[in-house]
Amino acid sequence: MSANSESYNLIITGVGGQGNVLSSQLIGQALVSKGFFVTIGETYGASQRGGSVMSHVRISLKKQLSPLIPKGKADIVVALEPVEALRVLTIYGHPETVVITNTRPIYPIEVTSGNEKYPGEEEIKKTLESLSREVYYIPATEKAGRLGLPILANIIMIGALLESNLLPLRGEEFRQTLENNFRGERMEINLQALEEGRKIVWTEKGKSFIINPEK
Repeated sequence: MSANSESYNLIITGVGGQGNVLSSQLIGQALVSKGFFVTIGETYGASQRGGSVMSHVRISLKKQLSPLIPKGKADIVVALEPVEALRVLTIYGHPETVVITNTRPIYPIEVTSGNEKYPGEEEIKKTLESLSREVYYIPATEKAGRLGLPILANIIMIGALLESNLLPLRGEEFRQTLENNFRGERMEINLQALEEGRKIVWTEKGKSFIINPEK
């Protein structure tokens, strides 16, 4: 969000249970504490069955905006699942959109049953990069697993977002929001996850793409 920009549109997308709704709420709290107007809108698929869940986060210096981002107007897409990044980018993205995506896929039932095919790694990369200005690939689920809590992938993604300097929000400022929501060991593990995301962008520039890290 540049100094000359009056508003900014962020979409955080994933599937049910990945924690993108919590992510949008935490980011919204942090930005409001800095004096920004923030409007959050949620759209849900069949989330209990692993359906799509998308959070629209609209940030403004001057006024409250409507809750849903118009098509083709997302400035940042943060995706907790790679095909969700593709789906959202084709509808809400534009040539200057920046994408930050988790690299671990979650296969829908149509794929696991053999009725549909999940896109390959190169197809995903090629399409994302052709439709956006820049793509950061974050192995968030893998890193969260090493911390012992795979659900922390959403906080790792927030760390990557903050380190990318795309929002008027720094890691040390976001720490206060975490302190307002978590205590004790839960606070400490969230801070570790935040730092993991920051380090991926800082040291690797987000270029590590691992669709199947077990292989």
